Amino acid sequence: MFKKVFTGGSLVAAALLAVVLAAAHADTSPSPDDTATPIKHVVVIFGENISFDHYFGTYPNAANPDGETAFHAKAGTPAVNGLNNALLTQNPNSLNPERIGPDRAVTCSQNHGYGAEGRAFDNGLMDRFVEFTAGGGTLCPTPIVMDYYDGNTVTGMWNLAQNFALNDNSFSTNFGPSTVGAINLISGQTHGSTPTTGSGIENGTVIGDPDPPLALDDCANGSAGATMSGRNVGDLMNARNVSWGWFEGGFRPTAVDSSTGRATCGSRHNNVAGGASNDYIPHHQPFEYYPTTANQHHTPPASVDEIGHDGDANHQYDLVDFDAALAADKLPQVSFLKASAFEDAHPSNSDPLDEQHFVARTIDALENSPEWRSTAVILAYDDSDGWYDHQMSPIVSGSAGASDTLSGTGLCGTVRAGAYPDRCGYGPRQPLLVVSPYAKQNYVDHTLTDQTSVLRFIEDNWHLGQIGDQSFDDRAGTIENMFDFDAPTVPKVFLDEQTGVVTRTEATAPPVDTPTTTVTQTVTTPGATQTVTTPGPTVTTPGQTVTTPGPTVVTPGPTVVKEVPSRGAKAPKVTLRCTTSGSAKKIAVNCSVKGRAPSNRSETAVRVRLMKGKSVLATARGILEHGRVKTTLRPKHAAKKGSYTLAVTVTQPGTVSAQRQTIHI
Repeated sequence: MFKKVFTGGSLVAAALLAVVLAAAHADTSPSPDDTATPIKHVVVIFGENISFDHYFGTYPNAANPDGETAFHAKAGTPAVNGLNNALLTQNPNSLNPERIGPDRAVTCSQNHGYGAEGRAFDNGLMDRFVEFTAGGGTLCPTPIVMDYYDGNTVTGMWNLAQNFALNDNSFSTNFGPSTVGAINLISGQTHGSTPTTGSGIENGTVIGDPDPPLALDDCANGSAGATMSGRNVGDLMNARNVSWGWFEGGFRPTAVDSSTGRATCGSRHNNVAGGASNDYIPHHQPFEYYPTTANQHHTPPASVDEIGHDGDANHQYDLVDFDAALAADKLPQVSFLKASAFEDAHPSNSDPLDEQHFVARTIDALENSPEWRSTAVILAYDDSDGWYDHQMSPIVSGSAGASDTLSGTGLCGTVRAGAYPDRCGYGPRQPLLVVSPYAKQNYVDHTLTDQTSVLRFIEDNWHLGQIGDQSFDDRAGTIENMFDFDAPTVPKVFLDEQTGVVTRTEATAPPVDTPTTTVTQTVTTPGATQTVTTPGPTVTTPGQTVTTPGPTVVTPGPTVVKEVPSRGAKAPKVTLRCTTSGSAKKIAVNCSVKGRAPSNRSETAVRVRLMKGKSVLATARGILEHGRVKTTLRPKHAAKKGSYTLAVTVTQPGTVSAQRQTIHI
């Protein structure tokens, strides 16, 4: 019929066909309120500069010394791929990891450059962090790049992991610092910069921390900056009328030039150690790099009703606007939160305690809102800061740019024909948590994910499509394994923002029109008894409703969780027999493989330590070649006659083994 219409030239029939086709298209296109999961609101808290081992290396076991906030794991807490005994006591790096307590929460920042991180990874051996990413200065008079916090300092984070879902196999999309991670979060594509070369830019790819240009951000540092082409998730959400915003501390101007309209972002705060910093960091705001989503003059929204929607603010806001929208029960469907610099966890200007204040305050406020029942909070990080993490990342994107270093000078992995350069990845491992009524409880997910997994969840949930043009979102692992979408049954968990301890738990309101009854449960936890209200079952029979009693759940006290070998510290594959010779100031070490030597296809590094008791007197490193390795120990002070321990660590990509033997000098 329609074929005859067109051949007959009837304009009326053609117009009718157009209306029918348009209506059919409209019927199949989901509305902005239609989601693939029960999640109607996503809040991404995007922190700064943390590796997984730096926060969760010994989870769930804390040292619990006197005078510090205690942490005791729940019974049945799963183990993570963390720092086992071999990695803590005979690490392949020149220093062993050491615990940092809350009294030293503020530290220096490490070297987290694109090339420095690749060198530290040492082609998968993960043994050169001290040489290439260690920071310095007054906050770090000695290297601390290997060191970690535990549940006595990052108490809030560990308690969130106890009550919700943690992923221990999540990585930066690429190597490199904050801007790289921020742009990957919203587009998965760091290529497409103008200019194509400059500070933090190589071959048209962002590998450092260039600011946005002044033409896109009045509060940028005044350099040429980087303007990004291509699309980001904001463009996709605008096309689908999904409400959204990026909310960053200090974004609202403290002054505006009346003649030029140029904004000044001058708000400042002090961290727990008294160090002051500007609240707004331009290179932490990824949407400001794109002409389509930038808010050059930092124009505030005209009203609360505008927040999340089109307006002069162009979806770029201050954190005070998020607070206003939440208080008015007008939470956007997607919100990205960046704390003010003093609370964003970035070493030197921030720290875990200040970060805890922001995270606890934000989640507590969300849990008090009516939107909580359909909300997922995703806690992720922009980069690792160069902190040690023992787990080598899978390299899914090779590169041969001048700054690539992972596999040697100018090389990272295998380069695919036509691939954009300088996007070596995945990069370092980082924490990833999901806090939601739909999150799995006390759950550790091992699914391979990266920063674009957050992007992909938003794309899929709101039917946005994908970025395209070699964006990493097309290969991103799912975060949906951290959820149980059957019902929002996970209780709210309220944290004390000073200590990170759980102050109370409370039932999550059931979905609308779901019949339930309320049952009170008594839950005993170490040091406190809390009353928790959770939905009880409702059984409907003809003519009557029967309510069954709710259970009483007793949670045992402190539990010691058995250590399991990490994926980066498997059973020994190489055993060495070592001999020593020489003087007390210069000790030659010669080791040979017992049994079959490993293949030369992958490099094998050997770290030896001369020890007296627990004291390390000297350390040296060598490469195993043809089944042998030679190196020299040079103690700072001449070793006295007697017996010593020779601690030997053998490292291959993905495998760390440790052995010890007694030697005599």
